[in-house]
Amino acid sequence: MKELIVAIGLLFVIEGLLYSMFPEQMKGMMEKMKSIPASNLRTGGLFFALIGFIIVWIIKG
Repeated sequence: MKELIVAIGLLFVIEGLLYSMFPEQMKGMMEKMKSIPASNLRTGGLFFALIGFIIVWIIKG
């Protein structure tokens, strides 16, 4: 459970850094995401979640 909390904290750090360093580009990216179909966003999200899971599994295994 401790590792999950650390992972979530790192996610917040990375996302916060992106928004603080590139605010206009992040706003533009969010606008572009509106035109992407939900099914494509879902597929991409699941793909990256799977990649992340595999990386953690290999490192922790």
